[in-house]
Amino acid sequence: MRVHDRRRFLALTAAASATPLLSACGAGFGGGESKKGGGSAADDVTGSFDWKKAKGKTVKALLNKHPYTDALIADLKSFTEKTGIKVEYDVFPEDNYFDKLTVDLSSGRASYDIFMLGAYMVWQYGPPGWLEDLGPWMSNSSATGSEWDQGDFFPNLLQADQWSLEAGAPLGQGGQYALPWGWETNVVAYNTEVFKKLGLKPAETFDELREISGVIKRKAPGAGFDGMYGVAVRGSRSWATIHPGFMTMYSRFGLKDFTVEGGKVKPAMNTPEAVAFTQDWAEMVKKGGPPSWTSYTWYQCSSDLGAKKAGMLFDADTAAYFQAVKGASPAAGKIAFHPGPKGPGGSLATNMWIWSLGMNAKSKNKHAAWLFLQWATGKEHLRKAAIEGNHIDPVRKSISQDAAYKDKMKGLEGFIETFETVVDQTKIQFTPQEQFFDATTSWAASLQEIYGGKNAKSVLNGLAGDLASKVG
Repeated sequence: MRVHDRRRFLALTAAASATPLLSACGAGFGGGESKKGGGSAADDVTGSFDWKKAKGKTVKALLNKHPYTDALIADLKSFTEKTGIKVEYDVFPEDNYFDKLTVDLSSGRASYDIFMLGAYMVWQYGPPGWLEDLGPWMSNSSATGSEWDQGDFFPNLLQADQWSLEAGAPLGQGGQYALPWGWETNVVAYNTEVFKKLGLKPAETFDELREISGVIKRKAPGAGFDGMYGVAVRGSRSWATIHPGFMTMYSRFGLKDFTVEGGKVKPAMNTPEAVAFTQDWAEMVKKGGPPSWTSYTWYQCSSDLGAKKAGMLFDADTAAYFQAVKGASPAAGKIAFHPGPKGPGGSLATNMWIWSLGMNAKSKNKHAAWLFLQWATGKEHLRKAAIEGNHIDPVRKSISQDAAYKDKMKGLEGFIETFETVVDQTKIQFTPQEQFFDATTSWAASLQEIYGGKNAKSVLNGLAGDLASKVG
């Protein structure tokens, strides 16, 4: 579960990147911290791999309050026994977690060696040189044990944290600035009771989704579901409104946020096709969404599904999972999962959120920090976290096929089938660029205006014009 309203994050990163400190931090990095002689600190690790090579060291971690963090902390004793490395950590709620991380990284103090971050944050933290390039550590057999098995990660998840640091350049190239740890795919969850009562089936097209949303809002109250509306999607003036259901369906239509022409990033959310889609999305929310949609975050969406106020949720699968498990909510046991509507041509392109782990480029304990990252993203810990904790979307292929994991998830109708249907088509659908948070927050504001009745073409042309001067 997470709070996506990072209101202060934008201001902090903007302020930090305006300081002379950053140009100093960025000098000489190129991808992670360079030593005086060039290259990576990983080059200093030689000989055979040994978990005990950094025995006696202490690493400091900055963590966001999250079920993944709970599983990690519960298993830290295993790491210390395995390595002889002590782990100290601070945990902050997400409404100020990124404030803390941004300030610490921009200061260059390196109060923390390792930390949680989202892949989108790589676009903010990578260019100034704050993040260690983990590629050299991964490829050094003296630093990385063979059991870590890089090939076991879903490749699209590793690629989400890999970037050349050039605006508009595709992911999957350049430095590896973080490692995938836990992630969420964006799909549809629905209330099986109301679907059965109204004779509905999960939508296979966007037109069907819009129609079903309206049917539920009109007919569910008369069928014994008082106050129920059709579909819960985010609507607050936040970047987080764009990235789950909206961006997933947008991408399934083959639409882009930006294009790259002649090395310049250009807004594309005002093409005729994008305007038509955005208008349709706003109409869907009007006819089948919640009454106070413009204040809706993931929390309201998730809660409404669990409280039987929403017939469907188009959002992170975890937002539904925490309502669907036994005893979690009034709708528990009556929630099923579905990949969601296909785009024209059958596209199931899906946007993701991914919690990752990164290393401070200024850390004085890089070998110990790397051993921690290796352990935290390794098979042993992540299997335990998936089965005993709530790492419900495994980043590793072996865990997704593990019998114990599948047994845990089998009580959730359609979950495993939906995961396996979309996993290979789930990636970050946005164009990497440093103005991501500002641009998507403005996009959400434009979506609110269209929902409020303003002309979609005019609003989106205005948005594109404003963004062109910022990201070009």
